Order: sequence, then C-alpha cells, then structure tokens
Amino acid sequence: MSDYQHEVEELERESATAARLFDVRRIIGGLFVVYGVIVTIAGLTASDADLRKAQDININLWTGVGMLALGLFFLIWLKLRPAVPPTADELRAATTEDGPTGG
Repeated sequence: MSDYQHEVEELERESATAARLFDVRRIIGGLFVVYGVIVTIAGLTASDADLRKAQDININLWTGVGMLALGLFFLIWLKLRPAVPPTADELRAATTEDGPTGG
C-alpha cells in the first residue's frame, strides 16, 4: 500500500471520529439529561408552598421527567443510528457532479 493510500485512510478514520464526536444529537441529548436531572431533583424537593403556587401540580417534577425522556431519546437515537461521514469516493463524485464550487 502506498503512503498516499495510507494517508487517505487515516484522514477518513479521523473524519469518522470527528463526525461522531460533534453529532448535534449528543450535545442536545446530554444537555437535556443534565438539566432534566436538576429539574427533577427540584421537583422532588418541592415544598407545600411551591405546590400551592402551581395549583398542586408538581410542574418541576413533570418537566424534569419530560426533559430526561427527551434527552434519553436523543442519546438512544444516536446509539442506534450513528452518523456516517461520506467516503472519499462519494465526495469525489459529488465534486465532479456539482463542480468544484458545489453549485
């Protein structure tokens, strides 16, 4: 295998790692889980006065559980359908079809 092919394969591996690392589903899911835990804890520790203000509905608890569920949905979605970066051949084909400027 030539040095050029080795470099291309190394760049493809780095591109795949970057695509998985910066997937927006990971960021959104992680933030929703963290904030969901915080809001759920606030809901579990709500006083009677807090509940009376909200007409006896523990809104922090329900919102926290909803945020946890949404965050876990994003993280499970990420796990089941990981981001796959385009291969070098696909990029080359797209560049040839659309021209070097992309349009």
